[in-house]
Amino acid sequence: MPLIQVQTHINADLQVCFDLARNIDFHKESLKHTDELPVAGKISGLIGKDEWVSWEARHLGFVQHLTSKITEFDSPNYFVDEMVFGAFKSFRHEHIFKKTKEGTLMIDKFYFESPLGVLGKFANVIFLKRYMRKLLETRSKALKTKAELI
Repeated sequence: MPLIQVQTHINADLQVCFDLARNIDFHKESLKHTDELPVAGKISGLIGKDEWVSWEARHLGFVQHLTSKITEFDSPNYFVDEMVFGAFKSFRHEHIFKKTKEGTLMIDKFYFESPLGVLGKFANVIFLKRYMRKLLETRSKALKTKAELI
């Protein structure tokens, strides 16, 4: 199962970073280039343990539908969202927050498994892993920018 890991140093309070990362409205704003919209479940505000959200977005030229659920939650240090329904065979996104002298270290660990067996593995190598890394980096940069203004 491929892993993408992104680390971001943020000059902001741990709780601010944690809450922005689980804020549905900010998620929508940070990925506006994908037309990402919450369409069911928790569609606004701060998502928490055992809550779920369904998203509609345009990725790789196609409208995608994805539902994820918060399966683990330890405020303000850690939460996990996992795919319940969507284009992946599976995914698990760990959001880790550590207090530092300068503020917060945010670590995203994104584990995913593509559908379609060998074809899916080929897609991982050719474009999917790079595409997902760019999405995570875009979101991390937006979160850093917003958190450092608060």
